[in-house]
Amino acid sequence: MSKLKVYISDYDYPDLEIEKSILEPINAEVIGLHCKTGKELPELAKDADAILQQYAKITRETIEKLTNCKSICRYGIGVDIFDVQAAYDHGIVVTNVPDYCIDEVAEHTIALGLMLLRRIPAYNAATHAGKWHWQESGAPIFRFRNQTWGIVGFGRIAQNMVHKIKAFGFTLQAYDPYVSEGYMSTMGVKKANLEVLLKTSDIVTTLCPYTKETHHIIDESALTMMPEHAVLLNCSRGKVVDNQALYKALSEGWIASAGLDVTEEEPAKMDSWSPDMNPLFTLDNCIITPHVAYISEDALQECRRVAAENAKAVLLGQTPPNLVKP
Repeated sequence: MSKLKVYISDYDYPDLEIEKSILEPINAEVIGLHCKTGKELPELAKDADAILQQYAKITRETIEKLTNCKSICRYGIGVDIFDVQAAYDHGIVVTNVPDYCIDEVAEHTIALGLMLLRRIPAYNAATHAGKWHWQESGAPIFRFRNQTWGIVGFGRIAQNMVHKIKAFGFTLQAYDPYVSEGYMSTMGVKKANLEVLLKTSDIVTTLCPYTKETHHIIDESALTMMPEHAVLLNCSRGKVVDNQALYKALSEGWIASAGLDVTEEEPAKMDSWSPDMNPLFTLDNCIITPHVAYISEDALQECRRVAAENAKAVLLGQTPPNLVKP
């Protein structure tokens, strides 16, 4: 009996032992690739029975050439980097890891937010430059319980974050057209339209999926509405924020600072990248982490295990536990 072929499109894990421990017992060969762009998948994985995907972009054109594939299993929550409808059009089941990194992204967002509200990067730069006076770099600073935290998108990560920041006393408001005012109120969050949220929040956090509706939801117009002392955070997808507009806002002092976990070009999905591709990397008031909000040892192991279990279920003719529909 010939082995089933399960390809890992791309990965930055030290090994594939978790995937192998789940899939090899069902007579599957696990083959690791480093195909971040996804362009070479039709050639490299043409005999794939299943594909586990991290960063690789999988288009309709690619899917049409994967004639043997039964499942594409995403390492993570978001499925914006491959064509789900095309997969189903060609009989390919799609899965994800819906509970992945909910704690981690919420906590990373909180860490960035509190750090920037207390102006810690500015004060750190000042002390290293020999300045030891609060008036010289970090002001204004306000008491947390007098500030409003606005959240764009009120899904599971945002709700997790809300539970964790309540103790600081922030006034909480959120914009999400798909979540009711009543549901938000059960968590002590006021439902607001986007314009009101931008104008009245001291810190604005984007925690929404990337869709046509959310592309550049934070653009030049949005940034001009925010108070001068405000902080912007993005720990979702890079293209949710217009980076050129944000550079203008930060360099001209429209807002105080920003904390990003990814930039618009999304470096992790590129074969080659350098910071000079994006002017935000030249700014002291823009703190950028390398798409690590989802990272913890616990989350990574859980993600790999669940993705492999999803693939296993499909290959055994079962309904996978984490099915994604178009």
